[in-house]
Amino acid sequence: MIRIRNLIATLALTLFPVSFSWAGPVDKDATAETVALYHRLVELQSKGTMIGHQDAYLYGHGWKYDGVPDVKQVAGDYPAVFGWELGELGLGKEESLDGIRFEKIREGIEWVHANGGVNTISWHTVNPFTGGDSWDTSSDKVVASVLPGGSKEEVYAEMLDRLARFLLSAKTEEGGPVPVIFRPYHEHTGSWFWWGQKLCTTEEYLELWKYTIEFLQGKGVHNVLWAYSAASGFDTEADFLERYPGDEYIDIVGFDIYQRKVFGKGAYMAGLKKGLDIVSKVGRERGKIVILAETGLESVPDPEWWTGTLWSSIEMYPLSYVLFWRNAYNQDSHHYMPYPGHKSAEDFKEFAKLPRTLFLEDVR
Repeated sequence: MIRIRNLIATLALTLFPVSFSWAGPVDKDATAETVALYHRLVELQSKGTMIGHQDAYLYGHGWKYDGVPDVKQVAGDYPAVFGWELGELGLGKEESLDGIRFEKIREGIEWVHANGGVNTISWHTVNPFTGGDSWDTSSDKVVASVLPGGSKEEVYAEMLDRLARFLLSAKTEEGGPVPVIFRPYHEHTGSWFWWGQKLCTTEEYLELWKYTIEFLQGKGVHNVLWAYSAASGFDTEADFLERYPGDEYIDIVGFDIYQRKVFGKGAYMAGLKKGLDIVSKVGRERGKIVILAETGLESVPDPEWWTGTLWSSIEMYPLSYVLFWRNAYNQDSHHYMPYPGHKSAEDFKEFAKLPRTLFLEDVR
């Protein structure tokens, strides 16, 4: 049955190719490597969906730094997309909010690029107004405070300056900055981060995006593809685009959705379909690369989740990649990918064998 569905999906994409207008990165001063990454994402999207994993290179279930990524241990290959987290970089710390040294993250980004993979970066940055973390929603003045003229403008500018230096510090073999996908201020349609829906006005959120892009580009950052990623739960295209910065600022569109115990498999699959219908339409009409920016089922207790739930829900959509969240090194139940001996490992192996699931060797 899986093979039949996969054949149908491939045939559909062949007979009805996605007719986007691929104009290149929105940053007209993008580096040659960044332009190449953009067109590579476009090309690979017609071949299949790249499989990504957050923080896979540096840690996994029960190991940190010195180990083989869990995905490779199970499926025999690395993810095609590697996610990275820069939370607390803005404070000048040596380690991220997950306790990972930024120098190691830089090394990992360079390794992934040198080996033909794709790097995507999220930024759970601290609350510059209160000093709390990203989830500190005690004030609705944070976004206004960091914009030009705000009380925390200088504080945030220093944080952005540190971010710019890091983005420029990972180097290609030729000596230029590694091209990356950057996905800031994500899940903004929810209200659990200080930049969320109920914590700032639409105008403030849009200005935050534009200010961030212009600030980083002013520091010479032209090695970024910009990804806009909503939280699940939007009901219409208008809901999804309500805080969209504009076609001239965004390269990639997507959303985050997880299967939760309180919602269950049916609700997750329905949410995926609704969200992907909307976001795929937006991408098609606006010429934007489409991703499933974050997803997964914590601990993956369903032994057939990969082929029975996930793939059956996304296989008909022209997704560039899907990113599964991290496998914590210090929390036994906090993992979103299987590891050797995991109850869903055998199903993941079947998932990895599908012609349209792309791992690192498929995209080198």
